[in-house]
Formats: sequence, C-alpha cells, structure tokens
Amino acid sequence: MTEDPITRLTQVHPDLEIWWDSSPLVYDKWAEKMVQNAPPEKRPALQEQLQRLYNTQDPVNSIVRGCTTNPPLSLTAIKSDPDFWDPWIDELIYSHPDLTTEELAWLTYKEVVKRGAAMMLPIWEASGGRYGWISGQLDPRLFTEVDVMVEQAEELSALHPNVMIKVPASTEGIQVLEILASKGISTNTTTCFTLPQIMASARATARGLNCVQRGSYFVPETVDHTRWRAVITMMIGRLTEHPALMVQAERRGINVTWQDRHWLGIAIFQRAYRLLKEEGLPSKMLACSMRQGPLVAGKPRFWDIEKLAGDVVFTCPPYVLEPFFEIGDDLVFENIEDVQVPQHVLDKMLQIPYALQAYDPNGMWLEQFNTHPATIATVEKFSAALDGLEAYVGERVAVVRGGEPATA
Repeated sequence: MTEDPITRLTQVHPDLEIWWDSSPLVYDKWAEKMVQNAPPEKRPALQEQLQRLYNTQDPVNSIVRGCTTNPPLSLTAIKSDPDFWDPWIDELIYSHPDLTTEELAWLTYKEVVKRGAAMMLPIWEASGGRYGWISGQLDPRLFTEVDVMVEQAEELSALHPNVMIKVPASTEGIQVLEILASKGISTNTTTCFTLPQIMASARATARGLNCVQRGSYFVPETVDHTRWRAVITMMIGRLTEHPALMVQAERRGINVTWQDRHWLGIAIFQRAYRLLKEEGLPSKMLACSMRQGPLVAGKPRFWDIEKLAGDVVFTCPPYVLEPFFEIGDDLVFENIEDVQVPQHVLDKMLQIPYALQAYDPNGMWLEQFNTHPATIATVEKFSAALDGLEAYVGERVAVVRGGEPATA
C-alpha cells in the first residue's frame, strides 16, 4: 500500500488521533469527487488512501478515530442530499402538525447527528468507548443560557452513547462543562481560541468529575465515568486570521507576517498542551481550523499540522485534507514536545494586546469570554447556519402544510 501523509502523521505519536470534520454522511461523496478531480495516474493510490482514512463500510479498520461537526456542516449535509432529506423532513412535518418550524428544525438537526453517530458507533464499540465519538453542538444562539444548554446536551447525548457534546467556551458554557462532566456526559469545548478559555474549560471538567452537586443539578455518586472523554478544540485559524490582530499590530507599527500569526497559534496550542499535562487535567487538546501555509524554499507547507503532532487530536475537514494530500511528501512532521517557537517572533507578537490576551493563561477574566472578537464572529457564523436550517425546514413546511408530503 502507498504510504500517505495521514499515515505518516499518525506515526509521530501512538495516541495521535485523526478525526473527520464534517458529517460522516457526506464522506463517500467527497472522497469520490476528490478522486475524480485527481490526475488519472494518481487516482488508484488516492482512492486507496481515502478509503483507508475512513472506510464507511468497515469503519473499525479506518484511520479516523472520531468526528466533529457543527451547524454549518450539518446544514451542508442536508443540502447535499435533498433526495433523501426533503422527503424525510416532509414526513416529519406531516406527522407532527403541532410543532413549530424551530422545533422541527431542531429535530432535523438531531437526526443528522444521530445518523452520523450510528456510522461511527462501530469504532466506539470496538475501542470500548475510547474512540468513535461524534460531536453534537448545542444551539450557538443560546450560548448564555445554562439551563437550556444542559437540557439540549442531555437530548443529544441520549441519541447514541458515542455522542459528545460541543459546549461553547462562553462564560456560561464553562459552568455547563462542569455540570455535564459531573453527569458523565462527554464534551468537546468549541468556539475556543485563547489559553484562558482552554484552562477554564479543562479545570471545569476536572471539577465536574469530582462533583456530586452543582447548584440545582444533583448528580448521583454512582455516575459511570469509565467511558467519559473531554477534548478542547482550539480554533487556530479563526484566532490568528481575525482582523483585530492586524489592526492592533498596525496601530503599534508592528509588521506581522503570515508566519508570525501562525507561530502565535502554534505557541498558544503548545502552551495549552503543556499546561494540561503539567496539571494532570483530563482533557485532550484538539486542533481545528488549520490553515495551509506557508511557502518554505518555494514549497508549500502546512505548519498548523506539521508542528503540532503528538498526543493530540486533529479534526480535518475537506479544505484541510485536499491540500494536505496534494502536498504529500513535502510534509515534515515534528513532535509538539520538540517544536521551538522563535523567541523573537513571540516577543514581537506579545506586544499586541489581542495576542497577549490569547497567550497568557490569565489574559482574560471569565466574564470577558463572550466578548472576544473571535468568539463573536464564530458564534454569528454558527448561529446563521441554524437560522439557515430553520429557513430550509420552513420552506418544506410551506409545501407540506399546503398539501401532502413528498413520498418517503
């Protein structure tokens, strides 16, 4: 078999995990399209590599060990297969005449998560619950509502035993993480960009493991945590590409290159990784929103992955995997423990408040989490996707409640 870059990446550390960052429902169509777009001479090897990465017919023997998804990706999964989803949604509307469009959209979202979880379940079962998790995200529009987030988390986790709940690193989300950990519900911290958010998240889940009562939430001491997991997603690119970084740098007369910005993201992720290890916290770091680049000696690289390999999770969407496979042999993976962030770059970047706030473990108060620029931008994007799902379902409501449902 041809050794692909994903296989080489996993060889850096035995506990390195590759997750698919999209609904499992779309993987086969994406892989088929990617093979078709490759030069004819490369198609057989690429097809073999993509099937080895995630074999939907034999998931246990795949490289992929888990899956993340979010509202935009779930909406994409629905829109990419209208021949299936339109009749399914129509039947849902027809059989639940008293439900609002919002309620129907939430049931549709849950069905996308449920079907994806079923596809990953064989991995979860074969690994004794260690791998094979899929993330179901709470409604991002309600990221300040503790009670609603806990209720939604319980709904999503009940779909399948391998559903991990995506909880925002908001002020209120930190409390939710503690509550869910105490209940034995696995979590994936999302909309998370800074070291203060990462450490607050990790410490909250650690407290939750030892907590039998949190406010009005009583948790029996018999809660089973043997298959509980927590990961913390750092959205690297969404932090380093936010305009606030460059605006503040320009105001201070600091020249910031692409390399400087991504060294910052690498430095924050690496520092978080080390602090979690040093404090013995149970959460595992997950790298998300990686960006291709830079050019080194005229050759394309992928630093956001190459320099962070180790006991971590990489969640890889199509926009990461496509250039990743294309660069292929030019990728050189380094263990995160050994990577040295250039001191002169760090010294320069930490003169910028936006960067210092993200790198310093005490750079933000808990009450500031909701107003971080990257948090606001990402919550808006995720919220727009759920608005889009409700609009999509609303169009089906107009069709069905004006006549008979489409044939299922």
